[in-house]
Amino acid sequence: MAHYQLRGNVPPKRHTQHRTPEGGLYYEELMGEEGFSSDSSLLYHRGLPSAIQDVREWDLGDQATTPNHPLLPRHLTLHDLFSATDPRGDHHGVDVVTGRRLVLGNGDVRISYVVADTPSPFYRNGIGDECVYVERGGARVETVFGAFEVATGDYLVIPRATTHRWIPRVEGDEGYTEPLRAYCIEANSHITPPKRYLSRFGQLLEHAPYCERDLRTPEGPLLAEEVGEDRDAPTEVYIKHRGNGPGGLVGTVYTYPYHPLDVVGWDGCLYPYAFNVSDFEPITGRVHQPPPVHQVFEGHNFVICNFVPRKVDYHPLSIPVPYYHSNVDSDEVMFYVDGDYEARKGSGIGKGSISLHPGGHAHGPQPGAYERSIGVEFFDELAVMVDTFRPLELGEAGRAVDDGKYAWTWTGGRAGDGGDTSVDGAG
Repeated sequence: MAHYQLRGNVPPKRHTQHRTPEGGLYYEELMGEEGFSSDSSLLYHRGLPSAIQDVREWDLGDQATTPNHPLLPRHLTLHDLFSATDPRGDHHGVDVVTGRRLVLGNGDVRISYVVADTPSPFYRNGIGDECVYVERGGARVETVFGAFEVATGDYLVIPRATTHRWIPRVEGDEGYTEPLRAYCIEANSHITPPKRYLSRFGQLLEHAPYCERDLRTPEGPLLAEEVGEDRDAPTEVYIKHRGNGPGGLVGTVYTYPYHPLDVVGWDGCLYPYAFNVSDFEPITGRVHQPPPVHQVFEGHNFVICNFVPRKVDYHPLSIPVPYYHSNVDSDEVMFYVDGDYEARKGSGIGKGSISLHPGGHAHGPQPGAYERSIGVEFFDELAVMVDTFRPLELGEAGRAVDDGKYAWTWTGGRAGDGGDTSVDGAG
């Protein structure tokens, strides 16, 4: 982020001695993007950031993907994952880091889903930034920059290599409502606000649908003893990084000789931040506005958009649902979070569904939705969309919850199947 932040105790001048109360030195770490040519922060540690005393492999689980071929639009029912009927079991004993399951992915971005009730290990993604959307429930997220309390509707953007852990709220905790459901977008790049909403110095501009006041920064610094843990306890940190595994991913677990929450102060322009979707101010018009007006973040070869409750088109002859469109350059992934999504009535899609509309397929409203939308003045809907500029493939979780029928919902059934609307081999 462009705006400078400072937390805790830092020296007046960077790269100079920063003494402990006992007269020793704190250890300065530069965490920066694009070599030394982009945003960075300086963190001051009690322990040596490079010190490790053991290492082992971390099995990331099934990260293999299957091409969407033959090319089909698909409906994936995410709420069937981690449910009582899921062959792999429900959410009990699952954490946000090791329990997430791959739904869709390509060489630029991976979309996973998890329902969790167990604290995660400390973790950092060494491949790219993460944007985690909290669909339901809440959690405390503890990072080396400080802590966040996240809840329904929050995005948490976590820069590459940020050590952190997720502690879900569980029954009996203050503020608990239901189990934590998290939609995890992992990039192979950085995730930022859209460039067209930023000044040349990085400030969010007047026409942006949100501004810096809407962003929540870490509460901290945060030290081990402040969370009731031993500062000198050897601690494991799980690391996802580049390698020769499926999708170019592998995992490693480091054991550090001390607790990773050891940063006494930091400053700079690189840090995690939270943004709640309710603070997104929708951009509307007299006629239907294209998806880019709903954009909230972007990464290399993909964008993230959100469709929020809003007043819709007010031209006297407007048709408020989207016009039919061909994704010439992108695959479109829509995650239906809440409300009543007008364009998909009759398709079987509901809360917790994903629709995948691949590049090369002309898609749009279900039969009858076009006509029914005329005269509608407000859409009560909430969805998170990811558009990718390279084809997406199905992960094991996506294959497991493909309903196998969505492709035929514009015609009522597959030709020659005698009413059988399934896709051979789907799921």
